[in-house]
Amino acid sequence: MEDLQGVLSQRGLTVSTLPDKGRCLFSIRNFSPGEVILNEEPFVSVPSRASVDSRCEWCFSTSNLKRCSACQVVLYCGSTCQKSDWKLHHLECGVLSKVDKARLKSLTPSIRLMVKLYLRRRLQNEKIIPTTATDNYNLVEALVSHISEIDEKQLVLYAQMANLVNLILELPGIGIKEIAENFSKLACNAHTICDSELRPLGTGLYPVISIINHSCLPNAVLVFEGRLAVVRAVQHIPKGTEVSISYIETAGSTMTRQKALKEQYFFSCSCPRCAKLGQCDDIQESAILEGYRCKDAECSGFLIRDSGDKGFICQHCGLVRGKEEIKKIASEAKLLSEKASKLPSSGYNTEAYVTYKMIEELQLKLCHPFSIDLMRTRETLLKMLMELQDWKEALAYCRSTIPVYQRAYPGFHPLLGLQYYTCGKLEWFEFALFFVYFCLLRMDLYVSPFTNNVLKLFSMPTRSQCPNLWTDFVPCNRDYEHNHENHFYYHLRVIHMKLYLLWIKRLHKVNHR
Repeated sequence: MEDLQGVLSQRGLTVSTLPDKGRCLFSIRNFSPGEVILNEEPFVSVPSRASVDSRCEWCFSTSNLKRCSACQVVLYCGSTCQKSDWKLHHLECGVLSKVDKARLKSLTPSIRLMVKLYLRRRLQNEKIIPTTATDNYNLVEALVSHISEIDEKQLVLYAQMANLVNLILELPGIGIKEIAENFSKLACNAHTICDSELRPLGTGLYPVISIINHSCLPNAVLVFEGRLAVVRAVQHIPKGTEVSISYIETAGSTMTRQKALKEQYFFSCSCPRCAKLGQCDDIQESAILEGYRCKDAECSGFLIRDSGDKGFICQHCGLVRGKEEIKKIASEAKLLSEKASKLPSSGYNTEAYVTYKMIEELQLKLCHPFSIDLMRTRETLLKMLMELQDWKEALAYCRSTIPVYQRAYPGFHPLLGLQYYTCGKLEWFEFALFFVYFCLLRMDLYVSPFTNNVLKLFSMPTRSQCPNLWTDFVPCNRDYEHNHENHFYYHLRVIHMKLYLLWIKRLHKVNHR
């Protein structure tokens, strides 16, 4: 622990223990918004199950993958990643090669992560992999497991998983009870590794970052650069302040957040947001994010259950909405949601699209305009439209989610920044379609009568009909006529650069707000 404190102090951090929280990470200097507070490579990591057959074991890349010829389980994108992982995979490969094919199907990411955890401990004990103050098994042992708070059903599951790990490893001195407790540690402390657009790639254990506690209004955020976990400040963190990140999805009512934290992490949050539980502002926010809309379509008020439990009263106009009416629409939406959950989740599917459109129509009748459920349904439709490359409709849906994101998330939240980024991408895609179409016409303008027919079809004037429009928009000269193809690709590069700068500008605003 002293070695860890020494390394952390060099980064302006210290670990303290509080009676109601346990270990906490505190700043011993000021941190500015956007500044890196801490970074850490995973002690162990694995690709997620959805991507285990399509991602590199080391860097999570999807290109040039080749399967390990011995175990036939692990993939690498090249020799560099294979060499980086070889010390650990050399052992893992040996144990996986002995597992029969039927049992290989039971190897979930959690089980593989546990196998790698014990193999890495062995390699560090044998000095094959060096230990440091921030990379050693003692840090894993110090993690909280909450094993005494887990229900019997989950304990039985952990015991079964531990038994399978024990059979795979065949290592002396490791008991099922110890492995089961480590499974509980993984459930509370492992992190989902995501790409720059927050799409899950895998799971990793970061023992030092796991010291950082949760807040529903955090002053830092955890992001990933490949396998590297990076904690950045999202607001000014004065000296002596506890560093906090969010463990859960923070969009939702206080009751919803508290329930999620209690079920997975076994604690109740006491952050400034959660301290408002039951107060007027909290009740209003819950009614807006998770409640119902007013009967009057023009009214934007929120509804509160009446004292007689017969319906819900709009707090803006006073109209009462019947309990039975709400129950009927909610039941229809629930049935459609259950149907939609059984349909393909990826790729464009006509039945799925129609089903989600029907759910959206019901939610528009039922939910407040800032409803989280309505936002999630529109996000699903947005993804479908993007896969269909219907950029115009996708942009409309993306724009409709922005106000809800602004209300549900703090201004510095990565998901809000990502939604702005998505909206910016769609704006440029829509512009690029016009721009590419225009440039193609411009290149063909002097050589083909086909151009005039296309222009007439889209009701755009030809040069002969409106010469100033063309010459003002794109200067007509000899260099352009001879180099129109280079000019065209140059403008496409400009579009991509503008898109990149748009996102950088948004990040800068988020980090310095």
